[in-house]
Amino acid sequence: MKALRLTSPCFILLALTAATATLCAQTKAKSPDSKKNYVHTLALTDRVRVAIYQEEDLTTIARIDARGRINLPLVGEVAVGGLTVVAAQDAIQASYTDGRFLRHPQVTLSVEEYAPREVSIQGQIRNPGRYSLPIESTFTVVELVTKAGGISDVGKGTQVSVSRVLSDGTKQVFTVDVDNVIKGKKGDKIDDNTLLLQPGDIVYVPERLI
Repeated sequence: MKALRLTSPCFILLALTAATATLCAQTKAKSPDSKKNYVHTLALTDRVRVAIYQEEDLTTIARIDARGRINLPLVGEVAVGGLTVVAAQDAIQASYTDGRFLRHPQVTLSVEEYAPREVSIQGQIRNPGRYSLPIESTFTVVELVTKAGGISDVGKGTQVSVSRVLSDGTKQVFTVDVDNVIKGKKGDKIDDNTLLLQPGDIVYVPERLI
C-alpha cells in the first residue's frame, strides 16, 4: 500500500477535515450555551401545582409563602422555596413517606404562575430602571446593559457592579468588565462571562473619571 504524499489532494483534504473538527470541538468547549443549562429554582409567591399519581384527592394548588413553604393535605407545611422542581418533588415525596401516609408516592410539581422576577440597573446607563428577567431562561449583565440602551458616554464599563442579597441576609458584590465581554477581549475574568442575574440584583454603572 502506497503512503500518501504530503502534497497529494487526499492528504490535504484529510488535514483540512481534521483541523475543522478540532476547531469545532474547541469552539463548543469555550462557548457553552448557558440558556440550555438554566434550572429554575422555586421563588417566594410562585404558584405551584402538586399532584400525586393515583391520589387525585391530594392534588393541591398553592402559593409559596414568605417562609418558602406550601401547605399540603395530610403532611402540612413543606419547605420548597429555593429548591429546583426535582428537589421539591423529592422533598414532598419524603414528607408523605416519612409520615407513613403513602408508601411510594409519585409526585409531580409544576409552576402555574411565576413570581415577579426583576432586577434594577442604575448609574451611567441610558435607560436606568427596573427590568423583568425572562422566564425559564438566563440573563447576563451584558444582556441587561444592552436592553437598557447601553452605557452612557461617561460610564465606566470596566467596573460594573452587581449587588446581591443572599438568603442569609448578607450582601455580596460582584464586579463585571462589560467592555471586555462586549469587545470579545481575551483574559476576561470567569465571572464576566458566567455571572447570571438573579431576582433582586442591583446593577450599577459608575462614572468614568475624565
